[in-house]
Amino acid sequence: DREIGNFILTHPNLAIPHDTSEFAINTSNARFWESPVHRYVTECQAGKAGERGRDFNMRWIASMVAEVHRILMRGGVFMYPRDSKDPGKPGRLRLMYEANPIAWLIEQAGGCASTGRQRLLEVLPEQLHQRVPVILGSRNEVQRIERYHQEADRGQDKPFVSPLFNERSLFRAQELA
Repeated sequence: DREIGNFILTHPNLAIPHDTSEFAINTSNARFWESPVHRYVTECQAGKAGERGRDFNMRWIASMVAEVHRILMRGGVFMYPRDSKDPGKPGRLRLMYEANPIAWLIEQAGGCASTGRQRLLEVLPEQLHQRVPVILGSRNEVQRIERYHQEADRGQDKPFVSPLFNERSLFRAQELA
């Protein structure tokens, strides 16, 4: 408060809901996402008719601070995932002065903050301006996305994992070339 020169606690005991039906991601980069992120977003977009059985709201205002404020107030997931747009940059946000401070706030409010494969606050910095993927917000959704990354890394996200048939179109849905 500028008049009294002090901060005022407006939301004591702030806690992010463990479940949510909102997510924030820049879908203009969808063609560059890893398969676990595609899987998560596709499930959310399928709504009630899909395997999640409920509708989700998607938003993107391109401001992590604004999105995190909304998550702190209502719950949700913010994703700036790893992508293949610029292979030299494993993420867009900087670990030391963007991802870590927000990750700390999210965890203090009961949420999770991850790269998709690792807790953000456990990433050891190698450079001052090191970039990392960021997935944070409501605990159960972030953990679901982490599980999708683990399954993809083990090859378990593919419907037919077989050395003989995995790449053949007879057993996998794909467009004909």
